[in-house]
Amino acid sequence: MPHHLLDKKECSSYNPSPNQKGSAPMQEPVYHKYEEFQNRLSKLKDIEALGICPYPHKFSPQNSAQALQEKYAEEAVGDSDAGEKGLTPEVSLAGRLVLFRTMGKNIFAQLQDASGRLQLMFNRETTHVAGLNPEASDITALKFIEKKIDLGDILGVKGHLFKTHKGELTLFVKEITLLCKTLLPLPDKHSGLADKELRYRKRWLDLISSKEVFDTFKTRSEILKFLRAFLDQQGFMEVETPILQNIYGGAEARPFTTKINALNQEMFLRISLEISLKKLLIGGYNKIFEIGKVFRNEGLDKTHNPEFTMIELYAAYFDYNDIMTLLENLFAGIAKKLFGTTAIGKRLDKRGNLHDIDLKTPWKRISMKDSIHEYGKVDVDALSDEELRSYLLNNTEADPKKVKEATRGLLIACLFEELVEHHLIQPHHVIDHPIETTPLCKLHRNPKERSEGIVERFETFILGYEFSNAYTELNDPILQRKLLEDQALKKNQGNEEAHPMDEEFIEAICQGMPPTGGLGIGIDRMVMLFTGEPSIRDVLFFPIMRPEQLS
Repeated sequence: MPHHLLDKKECSSYNPSPNQKGSAPMQEPVYHKYEEFQNRLSKLKDIEALGICPYPHKFSPQNSAQALQEKYAEEAVGDSDAGEKGLTPEVSLAGRLVLFRTMGKNIFAQLQDASGRLQLMFNRETTHVAGLNPEASDITALKFIEKKIDLGDILGVKGHLFKTHKGELTLFVKEITLLCKTLLPLPDKHSGLADKELRYRKRWLDLISSKEVFDTFKTRSEILKFLRAFLDQQGFMEVETPILQNIYGGAEARPFTTKINALNQEMFLRISLEISLKKLLIGGYNKIFEIGKVFRNEGLDKTHNPEFTMIELYAAYFDYNDIMTLLENLFAGIAKKLFGTTAIGKRLDKRGNLHDIDLKTPWKRISMKDSIHEYGKVDVDALSDEELRSYLLNNTEADPKKVKEATRGLLIACLFEELVEHHLIQPHHVIDHPIETTPLCKLHRNPKERSEGIVERFETFILGYEFSNAYTELNDPILQRKLLEDQALKKNQGNEEAHPMDEEFIEAICQGMPPTGGLGIGIDRMVMLFTGEPSIRDVLFFPIMRPEQLS
């Protein structure tokens, strides 16, 4: 017996046993009291009473709305009379009923599937409802459709195509099969989901009601598909590494913690993919990449979500110059795939201003020091540590506590963040960073830069946002140990974002890692760029939200 026909005493969701040990009464959902829910529940019972299964196991559509629209866009297929007589192409498809209007002996409707929409016509004399026996009931097929079917219901339809007098491709439905009776209505067809928080919480409704949102996530899938194909053509192998780790590393971030009960052991959700991938590189794979979830216990804003998707790739015998070229070709290739050109249109920058963005290669490359001189009008080499500190405290909004404690390299990085980032609108690679910004990068090959503690690192900026982080990777185990020891000391002194010491990683480096170029890209932010979405929440199916308060 279906659950909705059970006596309330027999259904724990309605009347949980107060005597059951450890049980608590289950609160009835608020929507159970809605008039629309009650009306649809009543229709559901009527449908079952007619002997029709409202949730059948199988229907096999042979066509899609978009494919039919494209195929017959310019082709004559006949009129409704030809469709009724079966003289036009026979098709079947399935989807959600989204529009509905009665016109005399016909009902016109719109069916929406994953590809698009197609107009349907149900006819009083010709349309049959699967499972309905007209001789055993006092309801006709058309009346059943009119009275028992609602917007949002999922239907399977078979029939013959025709075009209306206005030229709209339409399916003359010969048979309709109810595939899923819905108990809650869709959002208003005109206003859709206006409340952004509701859109993020109930993304399934957002996808149903907004083609633009639906297409954004299809574009995300296309980007990932292209990304994998591009790297495959470059000879990279995709791998998977653990999300749960004994020791976290690869970025400065506070981790999420959890516990393996079977081992009584604290574990961390990874904050980057780097350490595990480098161990595989040491193991002999020359070109590898991973696309996966990364977790950082940080704030939320329009470009940050605590759970996000990254790609990291490593190529033996590459340096950061090779990685820059690879990255440029990747972004330009995605642009051409999506838009047919490297010009991707107008996009909002970090401060809300519109710019036409072109990803044509090569991109501008500028050192961090030179960028501060060019865009911030500050020559860091001409200033002492105290002068840099004083400038930051008196001329920027940098955190005074961090400024007072910062080393020279971190002061330079802070100047860059405050004075330069928002100027980097068209694609820029900002190269050659101070060593204090990362413990995993190789010192610069130029003796002068090397003596000043500059490393071969670059970050890519577009619209004032960072899109990538890349290094000529450090493979010197002695220096690697020193840098990680410095990080561990910072952690012991209270820096929650510093790395812990990772002896296993040092051991692996001791067994030899080839010269390597490495790259990390935030996939979500990359999707924002190509889709023009202003917030990371608009490119995540289910962004992190506060728990909904139910009453």
